[in-house]
Amino acid sequence: MEIREISDKKIWEDFLLKIREKTFLQSWNWGEFQAKIGEKIWRLGIFDSSHQIGATLVIKITARRGNFLFIPHGPLVKELLMNDRKKVLELLLERLKKIAKDEKVAFIRIAPLWEKNKENIEIFQELGFRPAPIHIHPEVTWQLDITFPENEILKKMRKTTRNLIKRSQKEGVKIYFSNDLKNVKLFCELYQATVSRHHFIPFSYDFLKKEFESFLPDNVLLFFAQWKDKILSSAMIIFWQKIAFYHQGASLNLFPKIPASYLLQWEIIKEAKKKGCVLYNFWGIAPKENRHHPWHGLTLFKKGFGGEKREYIKTQDFPLSHRYFRNWIIETFRRYKRRL
Repeated sequence: MEIREISDKKIWEDFLLKIREKTFLQSWNWGEFQAKIGEKIWRLGIFDSSHQIGATLVIKITARRGNFLFIPHGPLVKELLMNDRKKVLELLLERLKKIAKDEKVAFIRIAPLWEKNKENIEIFQELGFRPAPIHIHPEVTWQLDITFPENEILKKMRKTTRNLIKRSQKEGVKIYFSNDLKNVKLFCELYQATVSRHHFIPFSYDFLKKEFESFLPDNVLLFFAQWKDKILSSAMIIFWQKIAFYHQGASLNLFPKIPASYLLQWEIIKEAKKKGCVLYNFWGIAPKENRHHPWHGLTLFKKGFGGEKREYIKTQDFPLSHRYFRNWIIETFRRYKRRL
């Protein structure tokens, strides 16, 4: 086995078409976006003779608490026996150590999209990884198969969810979508209101604008739910390789009796079907049924549309210097503060 850098978008995307479990965080465009916001990236292909068996986007994250190499929702590997998967990770780790030395980073972080099971956890343990104190991207997601007819998808929803979709329609909520870059500003106005209400660390307007720009060639849409003259809810949806991703969401709480967000999600699902998507990824949910978890309400909302939970092993860290432990203390404090 060997690792080669890949500089051709078609080669990269064609390989990822063969991978079943994946998210846009390993897409070519996500790499372009990271480069736009000033991060250094590497696109690595893993080859067995002349056959590509894996791919991973590596990002150098620049942070005040310490720089590190990060693999979001990767590496992506063809369905292999566990022993081969370990060999791939071992080979990749050696390459990452070399990059890390050149870049003078404190640690390597991998957020694998590998099913949470004993075998996968042991692979990382045996190579010297340890669970990260906090995750950057979801480790538990909610996904909906949208290959069924619309009436069947509706039937499988929670009764309350169906009723709230109908009520939203009766109240005159209108849904529209746009790929106009100018509308990112409108989305951000709702986004800031959501931040104020839920007290999470927001992305900047520049971050969201550049994310939107990076996916424009391959499809990203902003959806808006309007009631009378007010925009009540919005979502940024990324369409990639027949999967729709609910990556960013925002809403106002001015009219709590108008359930605009329910109709918004239903119209997103219908549009995703029209675009040929087979799966709708609602993105992150709370890991357990915990009423005190900050994502409890959001989790109930997403589950109401039907679907299934996908749980992956925890984000893994490979410390490279004593500087890692300063980062560990800071992130552990943040986790407790956010009640995650």
